[in-house]
Amino acid sequence: MDRVTKLASQSAAVVFSKSSCCMSHVIKRFFYELGVNPAIHELDEEYRGREMEMALLKLGCNPAVPAVFIGGKFIGSTQKVMALHINGSLIPLLKEAGAIWL
Repeated sequence: MDRVTKLASQSAAVVFSKSSCCMSHVIKRFFYELGVNPAIHELDEEYRGREMEMALLKLGCNPAVPAVFIGGKFIGSTQKVMALHINGSLIPLLKEAGAIWL
């Protein structure tokens, strides 16, 4: 859990992902199109990826990936990110965290 928390707080936007996960790909692509350059942590390529996946599940992210953190705060998975975007909350949240400067 400490490793996840530490990594999540090191960048304005962080995505915990798996290289084979289609929804992780969707979130990464979506952020890039918004002009966000998130820190990406591919759990299937990380030395302690399985432990980090279990920590994400304990945080309430089910499925464990993609798990999105903005400003060090756990946001959620694809559904939550898209809901924030639809209701107009995502861009201000990214601006506040310093992830974009639109």
